[in-house]
Amino acid sequence: MGFANLQDYLREVDRRGLLRRVRAPVDPYLEIAEIHRRVIAAGGPVLLFENVQGSSFPVVTNLFGSQERIDLAFGEDPKRFVEFAARAPEELLPPKARVLWKHRGLLKKGLHIGLKRRSAGAVTQSVQDSPRLSQLPLLTSWIEDGGPFVTLPLVYTEDPDSGQHNLGMYRIQQHSDSTTGIHWQIGKGGGFHYHKAEERGEPLPLTLFIGGPPALILAAIAPLPENVPELMLASLLQGKRLTVTDSPHGHPHPLVAEAEFALQGHVPPHERLPEGPFGDHYGYYSLRHDYPVFHVDKVYHRKEAIYPATVVGKPRQEDFYIGDYLQDLLSPLFPLVMPGVVDLWSYGETGYHALSAAVLRERYGREAMASAFRILGEGQLSLTKFLLALDRPMDLNNFPAVLTYILERADFSRDLYVFSNLSMDTLDYSGPEVNKGSKGILLGLGEKRRELPGSFSGSLPRGVRRAETYIPGCLVLEGQPYDVEPGQAQRLTEWDDFSDFPLLIVVDDSRKTVATHPRFLWTVFTRFEPAGDICSRKVSVQRHHLGYTPPICIDARIKPHYPEELFCDPDTAKTVSQRWGEYFPEGGVEMGDSDVANL
Repeated sequence: MGFANLQDYLREVDRRGLLRRVRAPVDPYLEIAEIHRRVIAAGGPVLLFENVQGSSFPVVTNLFGSQERIDLAFGEDPKRFVEFAARAPEELLPPKARVLWKHRGLLKKGLHIGLKRRSAGAVTQSVQDSPRLSQLPLLTSWIEDGGPFVTLPLVYTEDPDSGQHNLGMYRIQQHSDSTTGIHWQIGKGGGFHYHKAEERGEPLPLTLFIGGPPALILAAIAPLPENVPELMLASLLQGKRLTVTDSPHGHPHPLVAEAEFALQGHVPPHERLPEGPFGDHYGYYSLRHDYPVFHVDKVYHRKEAIYPATVVGKPRQEDFYIGDYLQDLLSPLFPLVMPGVVDLWSYGETGYHALSAAVLRERYGREAMASAFRILGEGQLSLTKFLLALDRPMDLNNFPAVLTYILERADFSRDLYVFSNLSMDTLDYSGPEVNKGSKGILLGLGEKRRELPGSFSGSLPRGVRRAETYIPGCLVLEGQPYDVEPGQAQRLTEWDDFSDFPLLIVVDDSRKTVATHPRFLWTVFTRFEPAGDICSRKVSVQRHHLGYTPPICIDARIKPHYPEELFCDPDTAKTVSQRWGEYFPEGGVEMGDSDVANL
């Protein structure tokens, strides 16, 4: 539909009955976040909080927390255009009149992608010359969070050399009325820009947008290759040119004219302050670390600005729906960017970076590994911790079917690769240190090589309370706490009654782990690091390759160095339960269990 700004989108959502107004006073400290989590757990509507304590701005959350609202915000045109762009090299070269006429509608849309400059924009209607960030309704979502955060930050920077821009979503913690943290993780475009500026001893100009066209929010999250401009993707998603205007006070960055808020300033070189903890999308607290500091010089906003926010935590939250849409949108480009990759899917239940599966072309022996390496070296995909690779098309969303196919075919003496001493996603704490860890690849190629047992009826070794079959060939074992027996996973591979199962997984609670597929994915793949937590009955070395003899055992127990799992503060949970009728006096909004979060 191509909404020009957030408020146009909200009017349409309201017209369709997909928005609920909360007129009761609510606290941005913990309360709004818990209301949001319970509503999204129940598949509920957009929430507009009109009476936020300590701020004159209303807060809107759960903008895209359903497939219906994703479809409403972006429609089918962007997907059709991307599919066309992926086919264009074959269909349009050389150009033929018949083919051009066939695609005339999409080609016409392509002419309307880009930026359009105006002399002024709605975002400059009001200005704070002396920033007072405490007047913004920044949310504190979890009890251990280091402070209030901007949770839908659209961070705009430009390369100090080329001037090419990056729009990313990097965590923003308020430090004072005029400073925030800027959580630039390794491997992210804005961080590269800052690194260049810091090497020169120069401050990096920065603009923080909050709100704007829905397309702008999505573009900031999209895992685009480096040097692909996010504002162009925003224009594509919007279906028309994105309107920008010059900054009124001489800042070098343009302003997105239809943003709700824009904070402009700079990030000095060599200045750091502690940032975090923060309850993150992996379902745990990311810990306190030093990060650069954003100094805010001006705050612009619309006269009747609405502050958009989201809440992250255990999957599935709002970011799950956004992430899956982006994968569907960009998937036609994967074979173009990475020849040999037929299909690719990252699992939102694991925080996306922890696990991906790919269908790879295998025209000759081990060709699939070339494509696997390509995936692990491509943009944000390079943060993938574990990759499952197969050679026949199938629905990669169906994880049990994918894992079954792999286990039926994997030759663990040659098809399991573990690469140690690598960088790791900053938010994944399963490795030995922050940003450090390992990656793994497991191939399942060719013909079926084994029949998988569908149930277990043998005896259990010491220290195993129960065994649950997750899928044929995969046995989930409830072991002892890690600090009682750190080496239990290795010992379990030697138990003869487990020998028919190629894959064992030791966890703290087996019944909870196998209760649902999302729960299995989240528990296993956020709690293990390949080099530290994969064991096998025997390991041999041939031509410098480690060959594994099954059973393979993954140790997915909570380790002493892991951060805390996210749970709602009990007092906040009690308050929200008691006040539910005040928030929604007309009823009609179900109260879900936020601690379950669809797992």
